[in-house]
Amino acid sequence: MRSVLFFLVFICSISGALAQSEVLARNFFDQGEFEKALKTYEELLEENPQNTSYFFGVVQSHQQLENFKRSEELLRQKLNNSANNPTLLIELGHNYELQQNTERAEQFYAEALSAVDARPNYAYSIARTFQKYSLLKYAAETYEKAMQLNNELNFNMQLARIYGEQGKTELMFENYLELIEANPDFFPIANREFGKYISADASSEANTIFRRLLLTKLQKNPRLLYNEMLSWLFTQEEEFLKAFSQEKAIYRRSDKSLQSILNLAIMAKEASDFEAATEIVEYVIQEAPVENLVLQGNQFLLKIQLKNENERNYAEVEKRYAELLEQFGTGLNTLALQIDFANFLAFKQDKQEEAIGLLKRLSEQANRDFDKAMIKLALADILVLQEKFNEALIYYSQVQNLVKNDQISQNARFKVAKTSYYKGDFKWAKQQLDILKSSTSQLIANDAMELSLLIEDNSIEDTTQTALKKYARADLLAFQEKNLEAIQLFEEILNLHKGEKIEDEALLKQAQLFEETGQPEKAEDNYLAIIENFNADILADNAHYYLAELYANELENPEKAKEYYEQIIFNFADSIYFVEARKKYRALRGDYEETP
Repeated sequence: MRSVLFFLVFICSISGALAQSEVLARNFFDQGEFEKALKTYEELLEENPQNTSYFFGVVQSHQQLENFKRSEELLRQKLNNSANNPTLLIELGHNYELQQNTERAEQFYAEALSAVDARPNYAYSIARTFQKYSLLKYAAETYEKAMQLNNELNFNMQLARIYGEQGKTELMFENYLELIEANPDFFPIANREFGKYISADASSEANTIFRRLLLTKLQKNPRLLYNEMLSWLFTQEEEFLKAFSQEKAIYRRSDKSLQSILNLAIMAKEASDFEAATEIVEYVIQEAPVENLVLQGNQFLLKIQLKNENERNYAEVEKRYAELLEQFGTGLNTLALQIDFANFLAFKQDKQEEAIGLLKRLSEQANRDFDKAMIKLALADILVLQEKFNEALIYYSQVQNLVKNDQISQNARFKVAKTSYYKGDFKWAKQQLDILKSSTSQLIANDAMELSLLIEDNSIEDTTQTALKKYARADLLAFQEKNLEAIQLFEEILNLHKGEKIEDEALLKQAQLFEETGQPEKAEDNYLAIIENFNADILADNAHYYLAELYANELENPEKAKEYYEQIIFNFADSIYFVEARKKYRALRGDYEETP
């Protein structure tokens, strides 16, 4: 037994030593110390002659030292001893390529390619070796030839990726479509690849080609698969009514539910296409086979209506809430609708006590912890609105205990921090926010980081936190939807604390309130002030993006919008707005290019 243990320890120690030496060899190679790398790889190869990684380590080290003759000798020796493995022919060709002898290199590449004629099953390893040296033309020819010789072989995925790299967009999409036609379950996987080429710009080359291919296939063979792909494409382009036409066709000809159509309405609403969202949801309500879906649809329409209504029409909105509750009842089946109604009463109609009463009655019916948590969260928000901070903190804490492992718990914790910040307990707020920086919800993590930085930055220079207290008060006024009062307080901060850390934060927050209150020119001035005076600070990319959006959507100045989107692309590559800015820049430019 002891001898067996000794043998195992001995083997393990050898394996460990080899692994360490291989890491050392690779480090020498990566650092350009090729003579040391060569020596180490040769020692490793001597101990383990069958290890191809060590062998190619030796060959590549010789190549870096321009010992091409020795590299060729080693490769030819390996070729003779390995039943003429055709991948070694590519390695020999690459050795000549390094010597600028293209003609000789291509002779070896052609010989490797011809090996597929006798052994089509070698195609994958041959093509992968071509790809290793970016010889995409040869790699594609390898796969194409193998599939012609053996129709059981399928390299459509590999070919599609190569065509994409070569810029052969139509061939790429055709190959992906063949894969999806053979196996529709592959579509979600292919979507990730399509996302590299498809943009929000419907006129781009890739979008145009993909759309034409799908429409042609749909005319020849009306498979629902093509409707699904067209719906996906139109959604990427934010052409929601066109996507809706495809989804209706799918719904009418299949046993699928209305959920995908409802999801489309949600996407349209998030993209602020309220007209499309309304039309889609009205169809869902009309076709809904169950009462719950009718309820969801009507609730959704109310949210859209509320977003677009001004205060003069709030009475109509309140009446509609009452009608829906009369129709569907005030039980737990309408819990989400009643919470929405309570928020409407509290935040829009200044009827906080009526809202609290509604939620407390609803709470008496609730049995599930999730339902209780949702009600308590809404109650706590209204208590913050009333500036009853301590009571609100109790409710938020109860939510955390009710649903410990749910995102609602993380949301409640953030609201604890925000409430503490509103009441001026910045130290406790920051402790909570620092915990939330690693939240599973990226949105909460980002919000927590921003608020934590705000507190930290404005507590170092000003130990009395005078400006921060005013800012928190203005922030609370904005939460309470007292926007004009909040704007005025931000103005006071900007006048009395000019040059302090708080200035760019106040400019940004005030600008957003200017937008909400229909004062886009004033918002423009604030964003420009941030760009001019704080262009090296953390909010510079925010200001550029919001200003671009303002020009695009409110001030109707697409050229200016394009200018500020472009600034993000060139100067803020790590910004969270980078992808959206590039997408919108391309759409405004009206053509498709890889840069920028």
